[in-house]
Amino acid sequence: MDLIKGGVISPILTNIYLHYVLDLWFEKVVKRHVTGESLILAYADDFVCAFRYKRNAEKFMKALEKRLNKFGLELVKEKTKLIKFSRFSKDRNGDFDFLGFTYRWEISRKGKDIIAHKTSKKKFNLSTQKIKEWIKKNRHCRIRKLIDQLNRKLKGYYNYYGVIGNYAMLEKMNLIVKRLLYKWLNRRSQRKSFKWKDFGKKLRERYQIQKPFIESRDKQMELFI
Repeated sequence: MDLIKGGVISPILTNIYLHYVLDLWFEKVVKRHVTGESLILAYADDFVCAFRYKRNAEKFMKALEKRLNKFGLELVKEKTKLIKFSRFSKDRNGDFDFLGFTYRWEISRKGKDIIAHKTSKKKFNLSTQKIKEWIKKNRHCRIRKLIDQLNRKLKGYYNYYGVIGNYAMLEKMNLIVKRLLYKWLNRRSQRKSFKWKDFGKKLRERYQIQKPFIESRDKQMELFI
């Protein structure tokens, strides 16, 4: 869910305002009027609410709209949805995006029920577009300088998206970055500078593009429902 804010205020004030409007209200009021477990996960104006029973979720959706309207806020309808999200009915489950990840129930290789979170398609495409524009803009820099700056960007990306179960998406990003480098460095002159095979070898032996990595478990964002 996202909110449309009725005014331009600083991010800090926005967080304080929404903490009162949403977080405290959920903890002090909503939880007293529902049966079973309930929780809220919120960051800035993006949030997810979960309930044990569907009737409580439907009741909350109506109350939420009234609560927000009271403070001059409203939900972004196209980003707001009510879904079933249970390990007991995976074939009828929905999924949702939150903070750059898509969450869904899956079965692990060990046969256990897990909530998998992988880079959302929207965020992945946005990241590849940004890195493409950056490489294109900086392609005339010295290769060593270009790679060093690029590696810092990749390390930050892997720090955030390097969660258990998401390694395939990190590898996909790594390959795209290498192909973008190959494309734009070859356009620095009219004569093609590299062949793909030789280019890959040079990246491994001389420049060492930052490899994908998974962050330690204690640094990862976890979701319990």
